[in-house]
Amino acid sequence: MAEHTGNFKIVAKNRRAKFDYEILETLEAGIILTGSEVKSIREGKASINEAFVSSMANKNELYLFNADISLYKQASYNNHEPRRPRILLVHKRQRNRLLIAIQRKGITIVPLTMYFNHKGILKLSVALAKGKDPVDKRETIKKRDWDLAKLKIMKHYNQ
Repeated sequence: MAEHTGNFKIVAKNRRAKFDYEILETLEAGIILTGSEVKSIREGKASINEAFVSSMANKNELYLFNADISLYKQASYNNHEPRRPRILLVHKRQRNRLLIAIQRKGITIVPLTMYFNHKGILKLSVALAKGKDPVDKRETIKKRDWDLAKLKIMKHYNQ
């Protein structure tokens, strides 16, 4: 399940994010996890397709909600809850800027990829995003279809 890209080992990817949202800005965040969660992620048993980032009431921290990290089978009584909220680690200035941005209408924070960096530390790539209209989604589909058609034409032309 894990995919290698350069120095990174991608373990989970939100494929619908770029289709459903217009990406304004991306940044990297750390995640506070338990040992059984990290071991489960190393086995590739994580999903961020339905996940989102927000803050809890009266707390000045960012949380990753609804990310599914499956139970680690070898963990005994000290296993984790699969969909618990997880604290994201970002710099104070970034956190404050993101908290202000999500209070604006139509802006949200979407997780894009979960990966291990070159040091073996789990990171989460998150994006400040704005939801697309159905018209914009149709434009994305048209552009993708045209790019595929161009590739087929060029492949046929080069043979």
